[in-house]
Amino acid sequence: MKVTPTEIPEVLVLEPRVFRDARGFFFESFNQKAFDEAVGRHVDFVQDNHSRSTKGVLRGLHYQVQQPQGKLVRVVRGAVFDVAVDIRKSSPTFGRWVGVELSEENQKQLWVPAEFAHGFLVLTENADFLYKATNYYAPAHERSLLWCDETIGIEWPDVGRTIVLADKDRRGVPLSEAEVFF
Repeated sequence: MKVTPTEIPEVLVLEPRVFRDARGFFFESFNQKAFDEAVGRHVDFVQDNHSRSTKGVLRGLHYQVQQPQGKLVRVVRGAVFDVAVDIRKSSPTFGRWVGVELSEENQKQLWVPAEFAHGFLVLTENADFLYKATNYYAPAHERSLLWCDETIGIEWPDVGRTIVLADKDRRGVPLSEAEVFF
C-alpha cells in the first residue's frame, strides 16, 4: 500500500496495490496491520457504512463532539471530491482543509482522523461511498460545519448543477460558531 500524507499530515491518502488482468482486478481494500503501520498506531473500527448519492449531492461537513469518529473512506462506484477539515483548536492546521478525488478508477482511500469534520461532493451521475468508522454514530452529538464557510474556503469543484444538501447541512454553522476540539 502506498501512503501519502496530505498538507495536513494526519490526513492520509492510501493507495492499495491493484492486480489487474484480463478478468478484471483484485486488491486488498483493508488490512489491519498495514493500516496501523500507515497511521502509526492501532485503530479499531466498529462500524461500516455505505451511502449512494447522485451528482451534485454534498454530504457534510459532519463530525461528532462526543464519540468522535475517525473514518477510512473510499468510492466503489463513481467519483466524489472528499474533504477533511481540521477542527482541533490547538492544532497548527486548525481551520485548514484538504480535498482529494476518490473514484472507482483511482481506488484511493482517505484516512480522516477523529476530531476532523468530513464531507464529500458527488462528481458523477451516481456514487457509492463506503467508510469504516472508529466510533458508533451518535446523532445527539453530530454537528455540521457550513460547507461554504468562507473562512475555511473549500474549493468545491463545479459539477454543473445546483448543490443538493440535507436540511442538517443547510443549517451547518461557520467555524467561528462551531463546537470544536481543543
